[in-house]
Amino acid sequence: MTDRPLGNSGLSIRPFVLGGNVFGMTAGRDASFAVLDRFMENGGGMIDTADVYSAWVPGHKGGESESMIGAWLKESGARDQVLIATKVGMMPGGLKPERIREAVQGSLERLGVETIDLYFAHKDDPDVPLDEVLGAFAELLDAGIVSAIGASNYSADRLAEVLRVADEKGLPRFTAMQPELNLLDRGQYEGPLQNLCIAEGLGVVTYFSLASGYLSGKYRSEDDIGKSARGPRVKPYIEGKGPAMLAAMDAVAAETGATLSQIALAWVVAQPGVNAPIASATSAEQLDEIMGAEDLVLSDAQLAALTAAGRD
Repeated sequence: MTDRPLGNSGLSIRPFVLGGNVFGMTAGRDASFAVLDRFMENGGGMIDTADVYSAWVPGHKGGESESMIGAWLKESGARDQVLIATKVGMMPGGLKPERIREAVQGSLERLGVETIDLYFAHKDDPDVPLDEVLGAFAELLDAGIVSAIGASNYSADRLAEVLRVADEKGLPRFTAMQPELNLLDRGQYEGPLQNLCIAEGLGVVTYFSLASGYLSGKYRSEDDIGKSARGPRVKPYIEGKGPAMLAAMDAVAAETGATLSQIALAWVVAQPGVNAPIASATSAEQLDEIMGAEDLVLSDAQLAALTAAGRD
């Protein structure tokens, strides 16, 4: 599988990014290490995490995912074979410069690395002037502890503004974007943000690419909601356009022999401007399945049918 440039970041990635949100949460040490080992056996690439993973779990404080990845990096010796992306901005303090400086040191220590390959502003912080946010990131780039910077959960207007501020004040630009995008949730990326990312040469990696697991076909009815802790999150899909989408995906599966997860990820990576979807796994077998999406090329007719099924 050939790596592709991630916009103007200077990084190149495969059309699949491993999500680290489950590590230290629903995947313990053994399961996490098994997934990460298999990821490397399958060719590796980029691992995505954040300092906030998984602060929402009772007894957790954030950083659990980074710590798990760091323990695996130390044991496996695979640091030079994989790219690490992490994020700042969801924890108290948001994107205040002092918080960014503190947070990056915590991430470096937990990950056990000297450099973070791609550091995202996890969400926009309207309370902090954009030049101050970029100034803090500039310090990290100048110090060599971050190689590239990106943004997540920025609107098109705010992303355009932060790029303008960077150019006017000679500050570093965000070179990658991480929006939500899947067959059922397209509003954040499609349209103005997508057009802006393409025009400005930003690389794009997408989160919630499997719609919290709904697009795997695991949740066909409300009776299936209890199958996992994430079940309640898919209820709106079941009550909305989800069943029609699964029917369209079933038809493509019959034509291709691919699984629904593979079809969902292949659709994402086929969207203009997108470099790779992010998806997580809690077992090596599950990872093998979803990484199979890298080899799946959907026809124009199949892509059109799937796109139409998800329209409001």
